[in-house]
Amino acid sequence: MSTPTETTTPSALPIAAAAPAAVAFFAADFARLRAAEPSAHRLALRESAWQHFERQGFPTLRQEEWRFTNVAPVGKTAFRRPVAVDREKLAAGVEAFRLAGTIELVFVDGRFDAALSAKELPAGLTVALAGESSRADALLGSVSGIDTRPFAALATALFEELAFVEVAAGAVVEQPLHLLFYSTAQETPGASFPRTLIHAGEHSQATIVESFAGDADAVYLTCPVTEIVTEPAAVVDHYKFQRDSREAFHLSGLALATARGANVSTHSFSLGGAIVRHDIQARLAGEGSEATLNGLYLVDGRQVCDTHMRVDHVAAHCNSHELYKGILDGRSRAVFNGRIFVHKGAQKTDAKQTNRNLLLSDDALVNTNPQLEIFADDVKCTHGSTVGQLDDDAIFYLRSRGIGAEAAKSLLTYAFASDLVERAKVPALARELREFLFHWIPQGDVVRDAV
Repeated sequence: MSTPTETTTPSALPIAAAAPAAVAFFAADFARLRAAEPSAHRLALRESAWQHFERQGFPTLRQEEWRFTNVAPVGKTAFRRPVAVDREKLAAGVEAFRLAGTIELVFVDGRFDAALSAKELPAGLTVALAGESSRADALLGSVSGIDTRPFAALATALFEELAFVEVAAGAVVEQPLHLLFYSTAQETPGASFPRTLIHAGEHSQATIVESFAGDADAVYLTCPVTEIVTEPAAVVDHYKFQRDSREAFHLSGLALATARGANVSTHSFSLGGAIVRHDIQARLAGEGSEATLNGLYLVDGRQVCDTHMRVDHVAAHCNSHELYKGILDGRSRAVFNGRIFVHKGAQKTDAKQTNRNLLLSDDALVNTNPQLEIFADDVKCTHGSTVGQLDDDAIFYLRSRGIGAEAAKSLLTYAFASDLVERAKVPALARELREFLFHWIPQGDVVRDAV
């Protein structure tokens, strides 16, 4: 039996027709970057990515992968590259999103800001920017999936600076590295395309946090791509903390590839944004490697959060475990589409995928679709999803102990989310998540006192 490959037949309109305002900026910016690109490798990568974006078209509801997520508001917005803002105001804005106890590098509107960043890095850890590393050129774009993901292709064509994070072979970096990507309010909505490439050397260990935030109520587009490439027996603990402005668009890609015996865990926390899309790809290509992909999304009002994930088991004796939870209130919408693909020859695969959703409002809606495709005969794979409301019996139990109805509901909501919050091994990140939950749920002060 031959193993099928994933193909897409674009049914989108041409990008100029589907996104007349945004595409004018995209095309002009691509021409600018193309003309100024000094690296032959990156020039070829940019051109290939732009061709993939044009071929796939701007996503519409007619495409299967986008039928529950309307990105037309993105296409109708006339963006521009952000310009410099008041430094004092910028410093105050960034300060609110720092994480204590981490090594912080700050990127403002997609560009590195040395004045707001750490001056020194620990031994075994280096971070190079675009144009500073030939090794980055060899890895850049190797796992990002620009042929099937239009916004990954767009981000590859339009990124300005690359954060190339390299962990030396054998290095154990104890202190977490925090990459803070901050977007500013502009007279015309700004657009940035942050790019991160993480390369973990053989037998290395590191923890990396990527935060995405911005000025309150600012309209902007953040379109980041992160690639994680490991060497044998490397261990990477990765966190994505998305807390953009409630008016922002966040369209991201995350791709990882594991070598023999490597272990990669990535935890996504999605709290902000008006329209949010996470495209996640994991390729377990080395025998005995492991990947953990967990996530929590909290949406209310008219927020939209869409997670599309594909985990490819290519090598034998590999494990993958995914747990995504969502809490929805108001008229919010969420999408979870997860696929585990076990290739022929990937025997002894152990894969589990779970999506659980809690609806706090009758008007909230989630579309969940976990999938398995298996072409090996000695595997252990499970998948499942749940969508429901708070348990009446549990609420009654708490009320019988003297807890008010609203406080009981808030306690149960917190308990639903705290499972994933407590898995964050970066103390400052876990604290920020707890505080957000206390402010997000009704009677959060009561819950804080109780827990």
